[in-house]
Amino acid sequence: MIDFSLLLYVGIGIAVLLFLILRLKMQAFIALLISSITVALLAGVSPAETMNLIKKGMGDTLGFVAVVVGLGAMFGAILEHSGGAESLAAYLLKLFGEKRANWAIVVVGFFVSIPVFFDVAFILLVPLVYALQRRSGLSLLYYAIPLLAGLAITHAFIPPTPGPVAVADILKADLGLVIFFGFIVGVPTAIIAGPLFGKYIANKLFIAAPELLDSKQLNNINTENIPSPFSILAIITIPIVLILLNTFLSSPLLANLGMPGFTKDIIQLIGHPFMALIIANLIAWYYLGIRRNFSRKQLLDITTASLGPAGIIILLTGAGGVFKQVLITTGVGEMLANYFAQQQVSILFFAFLSAVLVRVLQGSATVAMITAAGLTAPLLGEQYSPTALAVLVIAIASGASILSHVNDSGFWLVSKYLGLSEQQTFRSWSMMTLVLSLSSMVFIGLLWLVI
Repeated sequence: MIDFSLLLYVGIGIAVLLFLILRLKMQAFIALLISSITVALLAGVSPAETMNLIKKGMGDTLGFVAVVVGLGAMFGAILEHSGGAESLAAYLLKLFGEKRANWAIVVVGFFVSIPVFFDVAFILLVPLVYALQRRSGLSLLYYAIPLLAGLAITHAFIPPTPGPVAVADILKADLGLVIFFGFIVGVPTAIIAGPLFGKYIANKLFIAAPELLDSKQLNNINTENIPSPFSILAIITIPIVLILLNTFLSSPLLANLGMPGFTKDIIQLIGHPFMALIIANLIAWYYLGIRRNFSRKQLLDITTASLGPAGIIILLTGAGGVFKQVLITTGVGEMLANYFAQQQVSILFFAFLSAVLVRVLQGSATVAMITAAGLTAPLLGEQYSPTALAVLVIAIASGASILSHVNDSGFWLVSKYLGLSEQQTFRSWSMMTLVLSLSSMVFIGLLWLVI
């Protein structure tokens, strides 16, 4: 039986969240807390218990997320300052050749955005796109859209980027399985939203490279002063491989391998996301820092500065955990779970559409992912396998990636750096995010049918 008053309270809470963010321009962290408190008090939770819910929701969520996001931010910052992104880009462009450079660019974006935040990676690599446009004479979008697609997909789908880490923790999904399915969905989606859509829109819109940044960066790369692309790829993939190894060796399918207990303990240690990222940080600190004549003071400053943006994401994630806890405590989650079960509504599409709604209304993909995860988590019961939970994480990431427009800071970042009008940004960047979301959801739906 549906208690419509409880649904009304949740609706009021979401309306408060959107009003505070959109109208009052309030920071999403405090807006999420206020909306959570609103729902709790309206539902009859006592003020003292409401404050305890905040403490419990924040504590339960941040115990895992804070460590992973902090370590991931430091790792990405060292990679960024070492010149590793430029090294990888230059190598792949040389390998593919200028005629197939759009395929090289999507690969660059796909891998660089795993450790480096989306906006930082884009600003870092956009001069390479300028240089390619001037060399080839093709539309800037022929190269920029594949880059943006690669960056956006891994930023949303593949840990240790903050969004999927936060959602995985809220849904209690295995991070290794999220990485695995993130790659399975991300690769074909990158092809469709990147080179294929990029070629299509480039034929419709000719854009010349603007004089915003140093467009000679590609030619000026000194391969003697930057790390090799193979070492960059190896360092990026080390934590991913360790996490995946631990996930698959710990799965029930491989439980009867007869592996010695000591060996299994070692793999569980180094394959835990905490330890895998610590190892990656130590390797990056030495190989990309000390070996390349960075002083210890420089490395300290680089890693310390990286924790500023990470702190915002950590607090946002904690506030999302509070929202989830309120929904569980008030009984809204259990009520909705029973209703959806009776109506045979797929939890997969509920998760996806929740993220779509919040994303389109308020713009931030991170807030959309966290809010949708908070709405979805109370609906989950024991019947969902670790595999299903991991696919749900990717579905939420897919929904939160849809239709970036004027309320998203990414829209204006792309518009500024590519020299596009608002209409041109809608036709290129916004449509690319729509293609990305819908095509990825097709692959997610197919996965859901076979798991």
